Amino acid sequence: MAVILDGKALANKMQEDLANEVTEWKNKGYRIPTLVVILIGEDSASKVYVKNKEKSAQKIGFNSIVRRLDDSIKEEELLLIIESYNQDDSVDGILVQLPLPKHIDEEKVLLAIDPRKDVDGFHPLNVGKLFVGDPDMHPCTPYGIITLLKEHQIDLVGKKVVIIGRSNIVGKPLMHMMLNEDATVTIAHSKTKNLKDETLTADVLVAAIGQAEFITSDYVKEGAVVVDVGMNRNSEGKLVGDVDYQDVLPKVSAITPVPGGVGPMTITMLMEQTMNQGRKHCGE
Repeated sequence: MAVILDGKALANKMQEDLANEVTEWKNKGYRIPTLVVILIGEDSASKVYVKNKEKSAQKIGFNSIVRRLDDSIKEEELLLIIESYNQDDSVDGILVQLPLPKHIDEEKVLLAIDPRKDVDGFHPLNVGKLFVGDPDMHPCTPYGIITLLKEHQIDLVGKKVVIIGRSNIVGKPLMHMMLNEDATVTIAHSKTKNLKDETLTADVLVAAIGQAEFITSDYVKEGAVVVDVGMNRNSEGKLVGDVDYQDVLPKVSAITPVPGGVGPMTITMLMEQTMNQGRKHCGE
């Protein structure tokens, strides 16, 4: 019987613990952590993501600031707004919701955020520190995956991990985090030849390719752990992952569901990193 890696349950537990900690801070008279999220334009998916982040921050008890800006804003204006939050000692975390309008340079924006407040973990300095094994901040989705696996006592030491997907948001940072856990890691992608030969060697298979139900049971080794990062709509409009869940389920030892697996953990790790910055400022 496969273990269901329930990210929703763990995320709820972690957020409850954070909320209790914030309550204790209030009782002690400490400054409450503040998270600033900057949303530019009217992208529907971005608006949903930001609303979910705002909801979690408010549930925990953070000071939640959502700065909504018109998509006509000039790059220089946006950079000045970010710098104002960099200089504000009451702000612990800054997140600029991606994607950005085409006239704004994403790299410049990420570089503009103070690395100490980069709770999304995308600043090149934080990426570099992760690369050398001395991270301050982690990209939230990989961080959530590692946390979920540890919660279920899935030992990564010496295990063969195959990650399908090489994005800067998931695949590449997760590779380094897995290496830091002493796993042996292979990155596969759209140009990989004989993909099935690679995935069938995996003790832990991570699917992050953005193709609905692409991974079927013939891609998965008996007894493997499968982590599904995908969020897609199938032909019937149902939310599904990159893994054909029902087909793969009888073959695996553990698996994340979609929805309710990796997704809730991503927002929770954003909150955890915001709280961690607050801890540094209040000396906890």
